[in-house]
Amino acid sequence: MGKGWEGLRVIVLHGAHGGPDTNWFPWLHAELGAEGIEVLRPRFPTPQGQSLDAWLHAYDRAVGSLPSAPTILVGHSLGAALALRLVERAAEPVAGLFLAAGFVGALGLPEYDAINHSFFAGPFDWAGIRERKGGAGRCWAGDNDPYVPLSRSQDVADRLGTPFEIVPGGGHLNSETGFDAFPRLRDAILAGCAGTGDRVVA
Repeated sequence: MGKGWEGLRVIVLHGAHGGPDTNWFPWLHAELGAEGIEVLRPRFPTPQGQSLDAWLHAYDRAVGSLPSAPTILVGHSLGAALALRLVERAAEPVAGLFLAAGFVGALGLPEYDAINHSFFAGPFDWAGIRERKGGAGRCWAGDNDPYVPLSRSQDVADRLGTPFEIVPGGGHLNSETGFDAFPRLRDAILAGCAGTGDRVVA
């Protein structure tokens, strides 16, 4: 406490076939919460009932009634695509955008492509996203991700103009490869969120 982070909100967005209590999400919640940062981990319907509209509705239900606050979005896998869509539709810039194992478009994996399709049905307004993504941000990807080719995560970072970090042996940056904690993500958020100002996600 006392580091200027009070009033900041971090929202963690899980991916397809995932949930808010998996991977490093509860750990990050506890770590940031100990610093006085408000953390939300909404639950999105998946795989049944999964669609961009359904996920936006779940997000709005979780966040819409809360007071405005400088907001950092943290997205993992398909949650990164949701984060991009949230920034795209935001009326004002967010405070920051941190993405792990992010991608845009089909992956050639039938189990995922069918339920992910609506997230990519229309083009992304990359110029608008860059304008509203905030000053704090970083993207990560494992060099041996079994689901998302490294080049796909690199492309997202390039389009955002955001620093990109490759994690050797990181896989999909999930529990399968030991990512029940993600210290470099926590540290990047703490380093980047000081002085975020009054930027909120609408």
